Amino acid sequence: MTTTHPTALVADDEPLLREALVRQLAQAWPALRVVAQARNGREAVQQFEEHRPDVCFLDVHMPGLSGIEAARHIGGHAQLVFVTAYDHYAVQAFEQGALDYLVKPVEPERLAATVARLQTRWQAAAPVPGIEQLLQRLAAQLQGEAGRAPLRWLRAQVGQAVRLIAVEEIDYLRSDAKYTRIAWRGDDGRPGEAVVGTPLKALAAQLDATRFAQVHRSVVVNLGAVSHVVRNAQDTASIHLRGRDETLPVSRRYLHLFRTM
Repeated sequence: MTTTHPTALVADDEPLLREALVRQLAQAWPALRVVAQARNGREAVQQFEEHRPDVCFLDVHMPGLSGIEAARHIGGHAQLVFVTAYDHYAVQAFEQGALDYLVKPVEPERLAATVARLQTRWQAAAPVPGIEQLLQRLAAQLQGEAGRAPLRWLRAQVGQAVRLIAVEEIDYLRSDAKYTRIAWRGDDGRPGEAVVGTPLKALAAQLDATRFAQVHRSVVVNLGAVSHVVRNAQDTASIHLRGRDETLPVSRRYLHLFRTM
């Protein structure tokens, strides 16, 4: 049985999300020491070789070397946890019982359940069975998914007309009952609004995650359209947009995206 304090590596190319997870881990597992942080998969492998942590929290989508590819280098030498915005990868691993996963934004209840499993495995020094075969399958799936380009155009209702809107022209998307309202700008830079029949959740899954972020259960924003963010009471915030009068809500669940403001 292991008696020393457990150690961890946290790898994510988004500094705000990486730092948020480190803070959450400090609350959920006080005995855990985060001995290394990495900004990409290659750095994660290097940090693992240097520190040999007991647990590795790896973002699935990182530039250069993905989290799954980094996990293949680490193999069964550590407990592996995927941190991902795309839970269909990690669900497969989790159902095999070999790996665990967290979906961004990381919810405290889910993290607590993950920590409980990790603590049991760490105390028992339990090996990870069939890790290489499982990671190989996940890596193949990730490679296939990488071939699917993010959404580039939306066909939307603008007044009585149907228009093709380039995704880069969108400032934000907002759920409205069975529809999604699209706030966008035309070639002249003037703000406009359109409606599509696709639910926000389905659209969000097709957007470029490096440019668009969900900030509320009913709002996805183009980060390039954000002017500034103002903290409000009760752990919420308001997003101010360039060239628009309206503000967008940031719920407590997504506030960690703006912790450094």
